[in-house]
Amino acid sequence: MKLKFRITKRGLLKFLKRLGIFILSLFLLFFLLNRIFPLPDKIEYSTIITDSKGEVVNAYLTSDQKWRMKTELEEISPLLRKTIIAKEDKYFYSHPGVNPVAVGRALFKNIFRMKTTSGASTITMQVARAMEHRPRNLLSKLIETFRAFQLEWKYDKDEILQLYLNLVPYGGNIEGVKSASILYFKKNPDHLSLAEITALSIIPNRPSSLVIGKTNDRIVEERNRWLQKFAEDKVFTTKEIEDALAEPLTATRGTVPHYIPHLAYKLKRQGSSIVKTNIELNTQLKTEKIVEDYVRSQRLKNIKNAAVIIIDNKTHKVISYLGSSNFNDTVDGGQVNGAAAVRQPGSTLKPLLYALCFDEGLLTPKSVLTDVAVNYEGYAPENYDEKFNGYVTVEYALEHSLNIPAVKSLKLLGHEKLIRKLGSCNFKQIQKDQRKLGLSMILGGCGTSLEELTGLFSSFANNGIYISPSFLQTDTILRKTTVISPAANYMVNEILSKVNRPDFPLNWTATERMPKIAWKTGTSYGRRDAWSIGYNKNYTVGVWVGNFSGVGVADLSGANIATPLLFKIFNTIDYDSDEEWFTQPKDADIRQVCSETGLLPALHCTNLVTDYFIPLISSTKTCDNRQEIMISPDENISYCKSCAPETGYKKKWFKVTEPDMQAWMDENRIVFEKIPPHNPDCELIFKGNAPVINSPVNGTEYLISKKNKEPLQLVCKTANDVSKVYWYINNKFYKSCNAGEKQFFIPEEGPVKISCTDDKGRNRDIKITVKYVNL
Repeated sequence: MKLKFRITKRGLLKFLKRLGIFILSLFLLFFLLNRIFPLPDKIEYSTIITDSKGEVVNAYLTSDQKWRMKTELEEISPLLRKTIIAKEDKYFYSHPGVNPVAVGRALFKNIFRMKTTSGASTITMQVARAMEHRPRNLLSKLIETFRAFQLEWKYDKDEILQLYLNLVPYGGNIEGVKSASILYFKKNPDHLSLAEITALSIIPNRPSSLVIGKTNDRIVEERNRWLQKFAEDKVFTTKEIEDALAEPLTATRGTVPHYIPHLAYKLKRQGSSIVKTNIELNTQLKTEKIVEDYVRSQRLKNIKNAAVIIIDNKTHKVISYLGSSNFNDTVDGGQVNGAAAVRQPGSTLKPLLYALCFDEGLLTPKSVLTDVAVNYEGYAPENYDEKFNGYVTVEYALEHSLNIPAVKSLKLLGHEKLIRKLGSCNFKQIQKDQRKLGLSMILGGCGTSLEELTGLFSSFANNGIYISPSFLQTDTILRKTTVISPAANYMVNEILSKVNRPDFPLNWTATERMPKIAWKTGTSYGRRDAWSIGYNKNYTVGVWVGNFSGVGVADLSGANIATPLLFKIFNTIDYDSDEEWFTQPKDADIRQVCSETGLLPALHCTNLVTDYFIPLISSTKTCDNRQEIMISPDENISYCKSCAPETGYKKKWFKVTEPDMQAWMDENRIVFEKIPPHNPDCELIFKGNAPVINSPVNGTEYLISKKNKEPLQLVCKTANDVSKVYWYINNKFYKSCNAGEKQFFIPEEGPVKISCTDDKGRNRDIKITVKYVNL
């Protein structure tokens, strides 16, 4: 007996050893096969776009034309999980991918009845089958079993359940519970009721014969049978079952929502299966209705499209995005994304320019500029109304969107600084074209988009700090840069928030409860683009109106076409807002300045005004527009220190008038006090304030017809104390004339030197090139 026991013990050990080797071999075989035949789990999902609340607002078919929307783990509600597991695989969280008991039971039933009457597929095996469609036979079952083990090895149970809910078929081209819940019930899966979940759960077994919307009665019968089974198994309470049984099924197959089409298409290209935007659908739909109705009213003027972007200034989120007035308009290019299109910005960059000048200490709001004709090496800008205004303050120039003061300010600042600031705010086209840009960029001679401009203006509502607009909920790192100081920002806000402005829309009366806003308009060259961008503490709204065809319209302007739409939108999204306005920052202070120059007052200054300034930054120069001159008793001759007689003269204060202002005043017959001509007997040659030759333009090549030789005009601007000028062509005297008088000459071909000398001996030279051609 002892020997027999010893043999039994040895046999057991031997058996266990062999069993261990067998199991190890199975593991090694599994790892080998797993490496040779990797799991085909690269699943292509439909791209879905969601709003700020997680609701689907747009979606796109997969490349195989399926609606296969990805269900997130957090969208699998406890009710959905409980129902699916109770129906499909009650031991899902216990087995390793294959349920041996279910396999044995199914094998016994199928052999006993000599046909397939029962399956043993677990949820994991059904996922494997959905990944690889194969004919139903024993080999396929073995492959499914292997794939099930692979799935269990790679994923946890919740992830496998998620895969199942993403791949389960619901008839036609619908796959996944999210696709089914949206197309049939117009809601996300985590909002489905017990009756709806149960109705969906029976369709994958017979997707061709049970079709929601066509066989609802049969689906209800099958649904109720399963609900009764759940009641017998005590999966749910009696009340839950009764409510589910009483719930009618009226669902039909609907369509996927197609809101925010322009933004959806833009974001779809990122390649993510779920794109979570910050769009507030309610605001979006209201804005779409306003824009569509407004553009319809403008069609008689041949104005056919518009684009709008709304940014929440407190969160920096883009909450509304319209690329056109009607995406389905195939006649006028409704599919074009006007919000992202690069277009000329008109005058919309002027607020940034003046703010930068404030920060550089070059200007303040009450600084006085001359709005008269200028010529910068051939570039001669004009105002929108083709008129000049003479002396204007920066405040007035920005309120009236004057072009010439803006160009002068950009010349003063340097256009490279403006380009760098815009580049830091992600103006891509300007960064690309920076070497081509010049002074004309401030009047729209550059390329920008509504996205970029609206983002820039949101910085005015954020104390001068630019934070890149957030399109996605996943945007965790936003570009942040200081554009202008809080003081300069406040000064601009004060100017742009004034209502009594020429760009206030005509016939607009609905301002009684309209929120206080600051805004700037712009109209591009040829009246192709109308802009109006406004902001307050709550929102920044960017509006573009025009035609995608690029056709200009005589009635198109930022003030009268784009601004009314801006006001309508603000009246809707921020109606009757009592939000406080921007407060004066610590780095902005107030001082008195001379109203004639905007400089600190001198003893002779009598007209004073208050002005904002930045301590230690703004200029502290004293007003110097008065000059004491020695003149003869009859006031016909002026003297300098070198030629003044010992007696027989008097001193008088004269206002200093710049040469360009003298010319403008003379042309407009505006009387101003001129300094008498200088003593003709004086032999002193004066320095500085030499004549400025405006025509011809220095360094320019002129092409003149051989058949019709047109003369070139000679024009110069001189100091206030000059009465006569002398012209020289190629160092030969040509003609003398009164200051400001125009002369003409026919030049010789080739290089031409032109000189102008005033009666003080001050001289200016320029050079041009002349070519005679057959025109």
